[in-house]
Parts: sequence; C-alpha cells; structure tokens
Amino acid sequence: MGRVVEALRSRWVRRGFVLLALAAAVWAVASQWEEVSSAAVRLGPATLAASLAVSVVFVVMTMLSWRVVLADMGSPLSLRSAAALFFVSQVAKYLPGGVWNILAAAEMGADHAIPRRRSVSVMAVSLLVSVVTGSALALAAIAVAPGEDAAAYSWVGWAFPAFLVLLAPPVLNRVLGLALRLTRRPPLEKPVSARGVALAALWSVLSWLTAGVQVSLLAVPLGMDLTAATYALAAGGYALAWTVGFLVLVVPAGVGIREAVLGAVLTTQLGTGAVVLVVLLSRVLLTGADLLLGAVGLLLARGGAVPVADPEKTGSAAQP
Repeated sequence: MGRVVEALRSRWVRRGFVLLALAAAVWAVASQWEEVSSAAVRLGPATLAASLAVSVVFVVMTMLSWRVVLADMGSPLSLRSAAALFFVSQVAKYLPGGVWNILAAAEMGADHAIPRRRSVSVMAVSLLVSVVTGSALALAAIAVAPGEDAAAYSWVGWAFPAFLVLLAPPVLNRVLGLALRLTRRPPLEKPVSARGVALAALWSVLSWLTAGVQVSLLAVPLGMDLTAATYALAAGGYALAWTVGFLVLVVPAGVGIREAVLGAVLTTQLGTGAVVLVVLLSRVLLTGADLLLGAVGLLLARGGAVPVADPEKTGSAAQP
C-alpha cells in the first residue's frame, strides 16, 4: 500500500488515475445502454432530466456534509476548493476495491495542506454519518412496509443503535485515536465536535430525502402511488440500499448490491418490470451525476489550489 500511495503522489499518475476512474464510470453506463435507452423512451425526456437534476443535488448535499466534517476537524475549505476535491475524488469509487476515492481525496487534500491522516479520518466520519442517517431513514421504510417485508429488514433496527453510539463524539474520537495509534500515525490535532456531527447529519438527511425524490420521480410514472408512505419507502429504501452496498467493500460503488436491495423494497409497490427499470435508471442517473460533477470539479481545480509542501513530511497542519 505504501508504494501505491507514493505512486499516487506523481502528477502524471494522478492524471492517469482520474482518467481510469472516469473510464470506469462511463463503462458503468455504456454497458447498460440498451436497457437505459428503452427505459428512457418509456419515461420520457422531461422525467429523466428532472431525475438527473435531483441526482446532482443529492451528490452536492453529500459533498456539503463531508465539507462540514472537514472544517470541524480543522481544515475549512472554500466551496469551490471543496467541490473540486470531493467531486473529482469520488469518481474513483467506480474502481474495484472500495478505497480508491478515499486515497484520491487524501492525495488531493494534501495540495490544500490537509494532512492525509485527517483526510482519511474525515472521510471515515462522513461515511459513518451517512450510515447512521441512512439507517434511520431505512427504519422509516420498514415502518411502512408490509409485515413480512418488515421482518426481512428488522436487522436494521438492531444495528442502528450501535452505529448511533459510535457516532457520539466522545466514542468517535476515541475510536479515531485508537486507529491512528495502531497505524503509528500522529494523533488528530482537533477532535470531532457534537455541533459538527449534527450539522453533517442534517446535510446527510437532506441528501437521503433528495434521493427519495429521485426514486419517486422514476417510480410514480411506472405505477407507484404518490403518498407520504410511498415517498418514505423510496427514501428509506434507497438509504438502506446505499448502506448495504457500502458495507460490501469489494464491489465498486456497491454495483449490483444496491440495485438488489432497492428492488426488493420497491416490489411492494411495483411490478417486476417496473422495479428493474427504476433501479437501473436510478443507478445510471446517479453515475451520470458523478461524471458531470467530476467534470465540473476538474474545471474548478484548474487554477485553483496552489501545491504546498507535503504536510505529512513537514509536520505542518492546515489551520482554521
């Protein structure tokens, strides 16, 4: 892993890495283009355009949640710099392995004087916030599901308290400190605060609610009734699907896993054919949003951050 990290510090390797990640994301869409085309005809361009716009908002809100944690832990960034760093690094999640977006964020963050250990810790906290808030929304989905389906996802109710306790700042800071000691890294300069976690959680909840809008936009024209209960099912079902997909680290961006979970949740509202269309289009549109924002991030990064000395080697840290 050390050699991989050293290689990523080369400018040319970084550029090649970004291109490879972009190619993987494009392939994720192109490999399903025939199915996507037929689904697009059925739903119409207006619905797809609205769903893509909502998908972009979802990714932006995810970035804002991460940015709050980054600032809370001692490295505030302007909106432009944060967007460039986050949007470009997140395209790397389409590469197999489940860690490339974290490594990419750490390397790009070093150009903003963010210590790599802090970047990794921030990403870990941000992901934990997403898991906790996603689990909470999933519980809402379980509440409106039929009895047998509620039983199938009852494990979320058991796991949620453990995730919630882990997110409490006193516990979370101890866990992060232990992880850094075990990896022989210096301790964090600034611990996570309750205010930072709460604000990040707020943005995260808003992102899940936005994802519910995206799923609903696709599902309602295909036969799902538009009610508060079905919207809760769409938002909670997507949050549950993301959480399960995230836990399966070996699958790039949870491909296949998320679709299976979201499809299982939506079968209570839609026929099999419609479920396939919704989960397929939801994935493709979110991938399209990642690609679009990745391109925006690259444009924002041009002429943006000025390279600085490696904070891991100089011992310097970004100051608020």
